[in-house]
Amino acid sequence: MTIPAAIPGADIKVQSMPTITWQDFEKLELRAGTIIAVECFPEARKPAYKLSVDFGPEVGVKKSSAQVTVHYAAEELVGRQVIAVVNFPPKRIGPFLSECLVTGLYREDGSVVLAVPDKPVLNGAKLG
Repeated sequence: MTIPAAIPGADIKVQSMPTITWQDFEKLELRAGTIIAVECFPEARKPAYKLSVDFGPEVGVKKSSAQVTVHYAAEELVGRQVIAVVNFPPKRIGPFLSECLVTGLYREDGSVVLAVPDKPVLNGAKLG
């Protein structure tokens, strides 16, 4: 895999982000989970999938909407581990109720690449 030496525009000064405390970070429940089901989400404003993610016995299965159709076919997502915020309140996205936020990284073109563990971990493992 080739990693770019520099990101175009990286030298542009942007507004600084607010600083948070360690206690703020600890409020986030970032957990690993395995995608167990994927459905197309044609009602979404931007192309997206409806995901069912298994976070193990403590958290259970949660649903999420993910705009990752540019880089992933539905069938290749099943069985893939992801990292998600599991303690946000549910959010209605059109007719769908999203129960967690699957994390990803934005590319220059605005598409999203999933943030994933680089080795298998137990479903429900906490990022910290």
